Amino acid sequence: MSIQSRLLQAFSKVKVRKQLFFIYFSTLLIPVFFLCLFLLFNARHLIYTHYESAASSDNLRVKSIMFDVTTNFYKIADDISYDKQLYKLLQTKYENVGEFRAAYDKYTRITSLISNDTSIDSLYIYTTNDTLTDYNNIRYANPKVRKTEWYKTAERKPGIFWKTAKRTDKYNNDYWELTLYRRIPIAAGKGNAVLAITMSNNYLKNRIENNDLFSILMLNEEPVFYSTSRDLSGKYPDLSFDRTSRYYKYTGKIKYQKKDTMSAVSTLKPYMSEDILYIVSLNFQAMPYLRSLTETYIIIIASVILIPFIILFVYTRYFSARVEILRGAMHKASNGDYNIIDSFHGDDEISETFSDLKIMIKKIQEKEAAIYVSQLTEQKVINRQQEMEFKMLASQINPHFLYNTLESIRMMAFTSGNKEVATAIKLLGKSMRYVLENTGTSSTTLKKELDYIEIYLAIQKLRFNDRIHYTLKVQEGFDLDKYQILPLLLQPIVENAFIHGLKDMEEMGEITIEIQEKEKEFLLINISDNGIGMAEEELKELNYNIYNKKNEASNIGFYNINQRIKLCYGTSYGMVIHSKKNEGTLVSLKLPLQNILEE
Repeated sequence: MSIQSRLLQAFSKVKVRKQLFFIYFSTLLIPVFFLCLFLLFNARHLIYTHYESAASSDNLRVKSIMFDVTTNFYKIADDISYDKQLYKLLQTKYENVGEFRAAYDKYTRITSLISNDTSIDSLYIYTTNDTLTDYNNIRYANPKVRKTEWYKTAERKPGIFWKTAKRTDKYNNDYWELTLYRRIPIAAGKGNAVLAITMSNNYLKNRIENNDLFSILMLNEEPVFYSTSRDLSGKYPDLSFDRTSRYYKYTGKIKYQKKDTMSAVSTLKPYMSEDILYIVSLNFQAMPYLRSLTETYIIIIASVILIPFIILFVYTRYFSARVEILRGAMHKASNGDYNIIDSFHGDDEISETFSDLKIMIKKIQEKEAAIYVSQLTEQKVINRQQEMEFKMLASQINPHFLYNTLESIRMMAFTSGNKEVATAIKLLGKSMRYVLENTGTSSTTLKKELDYIEIYLAIQKLRFNDRIHYTLKVQEGFDLDKYQILPLLLQPIVENAFIHGLKDMEEMGEITIEIQEKEKEFLLINISDNGIGMAEEELKELNYNIYNKKNEASNIGFYNINQRIKLCYGTSYGMVIHSKKNEGTLVSLKLPLQNILEE
């Protein structure tokens, strides 16, 4: 019994209500549930990827802005540091303040830079030349300034470096700003000078804040010097990422203020500097939207599952109650109690079945009085059937009458110009003649058997044109007319190759029959095709079945051929099948050579 039959048998033993619930769960609930889950996860993945890409793109944009600004600051610092006019201004010992201010007013380069570059919030040069006073962009480095960390670092470090510091404006608002520092090389004995260029937060705000993402900028391990929210400036953000790494890049979900947030974090090493900028882009809308999407999908899934379930539950209760009423009535009738209810609620197939039951009971009652007459009638029918069978046996068609009739039909088709029909009838007549002549015989020549196969393939070509080609390979010197073979032995194999092996091929189908002697002891007939072939398990099962009878038609055919060979020639001979998936099938027949006739 097949698996399908067992499942159907087991399913039929369950009550209808349970069957309906089983169908609901297997064909609706489970597929819809997994489909909705797939759609949910796919939608979440697409949206998550979109937000990841948006955060990464924005982070790259901010990174590019900071790279441009810091590189520009380096170029400005480099130009100012080697300005000869500025060297002279900083090294000269002035007699009085007026002389210094007059000399500085002639030096307009710093003023021009600040007015033309909006990214500069302030630019100051701190000098130890005690003849210079605080004037415009020049600041005297008093002892308090010289004790600061940035000044000490500038004195011992030849290149540039960056620092952040808090600044309070005239309205007592605190700001954290990013400043570039660089020592200006003054000739020995002429004092020291340090350049400080502070970046404008307003400039950063105008360049960075053009979308809904939240940006945070930090230097090294220092607190935030710029963020979308001013309240975060000067503080350490509640972000869970590695601040000690000099090369860091991350895109995805991150904890911010104990909440999952879509983020993109990367580092930037300013040009010609050892400092590291940490750039953070946060999207506060991404995760809430994903949660909202998930909740919406869950509501939809619950609705899709529960609403049909409630409807099915109510309907199955109503349906089961009606089935039980019908079943009770049928049970009473089966026990000979025909006193059942007169009416049945509803106007569907069940009510029609109940009406049919009423009619059946009425007819049973009528027929119970005429059982004997029915039995007599039945016996007359049996006798008449036997008589007809005898007449059919007696009136079987005479083969010669059939050939003559086919020949007459062929000539009519030929005379009317329908040569294809005439050819088909001619081939059919030859095929039937061979079959009828060899029915009941024990042998025929191999030449006649192969001629019959050519007739069979010619009939198939009338239907499928050149879809199949036939090739006969005979060992040189082998006479087909002298070899006896069991009649109708090869045709079923060729037919199987055509039906099963080449059934899906629209063109270039090839059937090859190869005949050769082997070791002068036996004859080997190979019948091969280039069809779909068989898998290893399927081939193994087929080779097993040719020795063990099964009910499948193809298996019976191969089994019969193998049994005919072994019964006629002995157990040393028989049939073997070789096949590979999508390459074709080879059927080999091993027959004795002593069937060659004497001349």
